[in-house]
Amino acid sequence: MGDESKRITVEAVLENVEKVTEFVNQELEQLGCSVKTQMQIDVAIDELFGNIANYAYHPQKGGMATIEVSKSAESPAQVAITFQDQGKPYNPLEKEDPDITLGAAERPIGGLGIFLVKKTMDDIAYEYRDGKNILTIKKNL
Repeated sequence: MGDESKRITVEAVLENVEKVTEFVNQELEQLGCSVKTQMQIDVAIDELFGNIANYAYHPQKGGMATIEVSKSAESPAQVAITFQDQGKPYNPLEKEDPDITLGAAERPIGGLGIFLVKKTMDDIAYEYRDGKNILTIKKNL
């Protein structure tokens, strides 16, 4: 894959999680990604793309999302996956981590997905630029 990146743009609907995951996995296989790392990235895709599909354009439907996979220039053994949408500005990293010491019944619903992404990825960054939410996750291969 070299320095170039590959991208896919799809409608931000839950039905496209599988299409996005297959696209990313195809690129990860070319990079020689381990099964464990690929599974962690798949969970992150499910969570992040799912959030875009459920919330970015709500209550409207039909917004688009672009997912880009690139091999990190600064570290050849790292992959960066960027999610972009033109939905409402929302930084999921500002959400406080859930208190995982509480039992499931005492914890408020939600928030575990982003927490899991933060814990399993090596880097995660968010910015809102040019009318777009841009969230990038990085994972060492």
